[in-house]
Amino acid sequence: MSEALSTALPPVKRRNAELVMLVFAIGITLFAMVEASLTRNGEMPPNLFLYGGLFGGLSLLAHVFIRFFAPYADPLLLPLATMLNGLGIAMLWRLFEATGDTSRGSAMDQLILTAGSLVVFAAIVFFLKEPRVLQRYPYITALSAVLLLLLPLIPGLGMTINGARQWINLGVTSLQPSEFAKIALVIFLSGYMVTKRDVLSLVSRPLKIGPIKVLELPRMRDTAPMAVMWGFCIIVLVILMNDLGTSLLLFGTFLAMIYVATQRSSWIILGLSAFFGACALLYPFVPHFRTRVITWLDAFNPEVYCTDEILNNSTDAFCVQAGQNSQQLVQGLFAMGEGGILGAGLGGGKPGNVPEVQNDFIFSAFGEELGLTGLMVMLFALALLAQRGMRIALASRELFVKMFASGISFLIAFQSFVVIGGVTRVIPMTGATIPFVAKGGSALLSSWIMLALLIRMSNNARKPAPVAIQDEGATQVISR
Repeated sequence: MSEALSTALPPVKRRNAELVMLVFAIGITLFAMVEASLTRNGEMPPNLFLYGGLFGGLSLLAHVFIRFFAPYADPLLLPLATMLNGLGIAMLWRLFEATGDTSRGSAMDQLILTAGSLVVFAAIVFFLKEPRVLQRYPYITALSAVLLLLLPLIPGLGMTINGARQWINLGVTSLQPSEFAKIALVIFLSGYMVTKRDVLSLVSRPLKIGPIKVLELPRMRDTAPMAVMWGFCIIVLVILMNDLGTSLLLFGTFLAMIYVATQRSSWIILGLSAFFGACALLYPFVPHFRTRVITWLDAFNPEVYCTDEILNNSTDAFCVQAGQNSQQLVQGLFAMGEGGILGAGLGGGKPGNVPEVQNDFIFSAFGEELGLTGLMVMLFALALLAQRGMRIALASRELFVKMFASGISFLIAFQSFVVIGGVTRVIPMTGATIPFVAKGGSALLSSWIMLALLIRMSNNARKPAPVAIQDEGATQVISR
């Protein structure tokens, strides 16, 4: 057998680098628990080795699984997710078990959910050898996404929590189907954009202001997909389900993916104009949406914040009529302001003053106790996850995988923005959760599913391509 035609060096697997970063991420989690316990109780946490053994063992098992079944995967993905997941467990431990108040949950519950999520993660990495096979079932995934989103509307099954109908009751627990619907929707959009990108890229005529061409408008008959998506997000999610967060997340991801496919900014402008125009028209008629906007714009108004005096003496107060108030938002802003640059230290603040701090407002708890520095680390980790996803999209050879990886990356980025933007009063609160960090099984499982898909796609994009070998006049194609 003669020498290989190509002398290029094979790609580096970088699994040892992943292991070092993973151990560092596990150490950050355990150190956070130790600091919180020493600050709160003046002693080491009694269950440190239990949490350390379980969380560290699960993370290392995930690394071993990747080492054998996805050896060329991006080495940054698992450590980043582990650090975010671990910080979430440490903060939940500080909020509940370090204070003795486990009525709203516990860190052990989150750890058990993490274990279940990692089982699903491993199954996807093992069984889904080629993510492009999902391209064969675009309409099945679209139908699945629609059914998942409509499940909370079924009487007796759907649940309304904090004004939004997002959950279904499974008896022993509840589930948020929209967390999985968004992944199914990205699969459908990836397949649809691959087949229709040339059609969607066509323009009818330019929009001009005098002699200046401002915008190249798409053909009217090609705007049907966006109209369907817009109608579903507005009519079903906003009007019927009061779910502004999922509506904004799904429609934003749709616009980002159609821009990636067509490179036409006109889709973004038309889509955003239609979405926010509809929101402005719906403002007087959808009470839950109007409540969200009022608590955002006028959060510090006493009648919107709802002091005890107003609650006790007035039946006309905004919070009495709407059933909500801006206390959570305002207390969260005060908590982040108290944190300053370096924070009060884990266990040194009072994040329990923020209602439902374990959910989407866990960001304010980190801001109070870790300060702006800790928040920047968390934001950097989330941004790096999205960036590595886009890098996978650029490195992939198949167009479907490019669209799929970019869609998952946009989901991570948009969901982080929607949550953090609501907590910091940049946009109205939406009720979503930060990927990997906040309490909740549905959100945590969907985050690990997205990570498994990125790891599988990165392994396929980074592994060496088949090379041609000359053998007695015949050409064979083998993989390194």
